[in-house]
Amino acid sequence: MIKKIKQRTYRLLRWSEKYAKTDMVYLAHGGFWLTLGQIISSASSFLLAIAFANLLPKEIYGTYKYILSVCSILTIPTLSGMNTAIVQAVARGYEGSFIQTLKIKIRWGMLGGLASLILAGYYYFQGNTTLTISFLVSTVFLPFMDSFAIYDSLLQGRKLFGISTKYGIFSQIIAIASLVATLFLTKNLFLILLAYFIPWTLVRFIFFKLTLKKFPPNPQQDPKTISYGKHLSLIGIIGTVAAYLDRILIFHYLGAAEVAIYLIAIAPIEQIKGLFKNIPTLVLPKLAQRSFEEINSVLYRRLLQLFLIGGGIALIYILIAPYFFKIFFPKYISSINFSQLYALAIILLSPISFLSGIGQAKLTLMPKSYLYQANLSSQILLIIMLLFLTPAFGIIGVVGSRLTYLAFTIIINLFFFRKIIKFYALDKTQK
Repeated sequence: MIKKIKQRTYRLLRWSEKYAKTDMVYLAHGGFWLTLGQIISSASSFLLAIAFANLLPKEIYGTYKYILSVCSILTIPTLSGMNTAIVQAVARGYEGSFIQTLKIKIRWGMLGGLASLILAGYYYFQGNTTLTISFLVSTVFLPFMDSFAIYDSLLQGRKLFGISTKYGIFSQIIAIASLVATLFLTKNLFLILLAYFIPWTLVRFIFFKLTLKKFPPNPQQDPKTISYGKHLSLIGIIGTVAAYLDRILIFHYLGAAEVAIYLIAIAPIEQIKGLFKNIPTLVLPKLAQRSFEEINSVLYRRLLQLFLIGGGIALIYILIAPYFFKIFFPKYISSINFSQLYALAIILLSPISFLSGIGQAKLTLMPKSYLYQANLSSQILLIIMLLFLTPAFGIIGVVGSRLTYLAFTIIINLFFFRKIIKFYALDKTQK
């Protein structure tokens, strides 16, 4: 019976390919695991947000998120772009740089730990004991926590989405359970921080060792992998700053409680956003094997489909948001209007994710100047807008800045994709 269902499902997916114009069997298999993992991740994060919103005072929650935002910027030296480089290399059969990449990430990550130590010293001389101890805690974990997560790049590059999802689900359960249990037992900020850093670091280390044992990488190396990862990391610096600058500025200009109000407002949208996060992961191995002409032939149809899906989700969310907040976040009714406005981001997020997948898959073949301009221009625009609009308009200025940034990101990526198509067309005629 089960075998017949599988066969019918397979035939249905193959039949649908003439209308969808894509490999629906691959999409269903890989997409199922990635979507399942993201749904569980979003559900876990949602439960954690409920716990924080209802068990912690706004000031403590806002301070906690400020510290993690600064720590996220301090992880820049761990070269997060190396993870994507490994996915791309492994997808093409080159796995020999896996261990070398981890060592590079940890070595460079020590700079982030040193920066956290310096920041702790700064707050010590400012007389802020809370932030002094908090950044001393983060100093210990910054070089390692994100670095060990590179195991997932090997799994994704091999298209082992099921195993990747299972590891991710287990990691989420352990980390979230640790935090929620701590929130029920104490309101101590330092213990909450330890309940965040220790489980994530430990679980990622365990899965790194397990992945290495079960799926030992082959010795084949692509000499471009390390430089590719450094290029991606360099491109991502401004993006990382832009991603966390909003809450840092709100903390500075408005206070810790307003950080909490803002983050609860965007939390549901960020979880919906997570559903689109897997698009680059899913399409990267496929797009890496396709020419620019093949990608261009389906680009606008895919973008339109993603716009329509996002628009429908955004409309539903805007309508149910008031009831949603009254049930789950009764202390944050003031967040509702901000959340409804930010819901417009849902329309833009999936097209951006698809364009990001193209960029990651074809980075080694693209003119580097195009990539730097495309990525940096939109992120610099966001940073400038945040710096000016946050002190002037508060949270509404932050939300407006982020929506403008997303719209501009789509426009600038399409502009440079057209330039790349023309670049390769001219290059072929000259040959």
